[in-house]
Amino acid sequence: MNRDLSTSVPHRVGRAEHGRRRSRRRCRTRGDRGPGAPTRPQRPDAELRALLRQVDERRIEATVRRLAAFGTRHTLSAQDDPVRGIGAARDWLLAQFQQVAAASGGRLSVEPQSYVQPPADRIPVPTKITNVVATLRGATDPGRVYVVSGHYDSRRTDVMDFTGDAPGADDDASGVAVALELARVLSSRQPAATIVFAAVAGEEQGLYGSRFMAQQFKAAGTDVQAMFTDDIVGSSRADDGTRDPFTIRLFAEGVPTAETPAEASLRRSIGGENDSPPRQLARFVKSVAENDATGMTVRVIYRRDRYLRGGDHIGFLEQGYPAARFTEPNEDFAHQHQDVRVENGVQYGDLPEFCDFPFIARVARVNGAALWSLATAPGTPKGAKIRTAALTNDSELLWDATPGATSYEVVWRETTAPDWTHAIDVGPALTAKIDLSKDNVFFGVRAAGPGGHRGPAAFPAPVS
Repeated sequence: MNRDLSTSVPHRVGRAEHGRRRSRRRCRTRGDRGPGAPTRPQRPDAELRALLRQVDERRIEATVRRLAAFGTRHTLSAQDDPVRGIGAARDWLLAQFQQVAAASGGRLSVEPQSYVQPPADRIPVPTKITNVVATLRGATDPGRVYVVSGHYDSRRTDVMDFTGDAPGADDDASGVAVALELARVLSSRQPAATIVFAAVAGEEQGLYGSRFMAQQFKAAGTDVQAMFTDDIVGSSRADDGTRDPFTIRLFAEGVPTAETPAEASLRRSIGGENDSPPRQLARFVKSVAENDATGMTVRVIYRRDRYLRGGDHIGFLEQGYPAARFTEPNEDFAHQHQDVRVENGVQYGDLPEFCDFPFIARVARVNGAALWSLATAPGTPKGAKIRTAALTNDSELLWDATPGATSYEVVWRETTAPDWTHAIDVGPALTAKIDLSKDNVFFGVRAAGPGGHRGPAAFPAPVS
């Protein structure tokens, strides 16, 4: 029988030592009295504030209106018509990103990423699918990559109707406008890590373009540490007319899409359902992007996506990359996936007149705060482990050195808490012993760099 040393106090222990042991027991069971300091949001510094002030809602509006003006951007629409169809939209976007690159002083590069999709679900004939990809190469840690995308294809009520008008203003010219505007703003500086801005195609037909991009990253061994898709971020108005202009939803899965049976068994054993990489990413986004510089609240949704629905982050989740989806707080389905028409005096269709352009600009600032904070801080620590060789009432953690890190923090929370509540500064050490039982709390490890910039936490795996 195991003896519970945390509650056993030998008679020979003096009253002072007895009190200290009682205090230690409280630390093991009461999260508000444990070691470390309470966590605090990571406030935007002067550089980030200056960048976010450059986000221009007029440019965002111009992008949305121009994309809607191509008539349809259906994946199966014309590839070679200069004024209508997905080919015209593709060429315009490529030119826009190239203009941004030309003004970046060589920091940003742009390329079309194309392949031919064989016949498949919603793809009746071989179809060329092209992503427009702009890369802001990192200065000191270019192999670490962060991605933001929107999809530039659109659809009608009948997903196979590629001839009728499908303006796709909210879904998803709004997300493309976010990616394009952030490419312009962030490429005026050079972060430590690499940021990729993408406009992808084939989403409405089955996430084809983004899946291809994720597969290309995986085949190249790219260390994608975060991916955001901005899909339907154009309106703050719900179908009942109410508005919520200062909230953005962030969907982040718990059980990993790419989890193996062995990993699932381990997750169940240690209770890691709320500590997947996307959940750590979502916690980080709230910490750095929910402030007066963005004017927004980030509402994290504990789902991969909306109920029985999906988006372009799923292709990255399938490859084991941390990914999450930004979507407006409430959706008005009269202006999504609807043919443009008037019925009983009600206007249907995804038209620019139903977009809220100041709202899209604030969403862009949330994305910009997250991406810039990720790319200027050290990355997520790798090799995070917690020792389990012996039964103990303290917890020993270890991790690998992270490029650019000057120190590390062990963060922890009660098992019922949604976010980290305490942080313990352990300096440059790569191991730490914490006077808390791993049975009672969850731990994470995060790296800090110059200026106190912190990256996302890594959830430690057990090791003997």
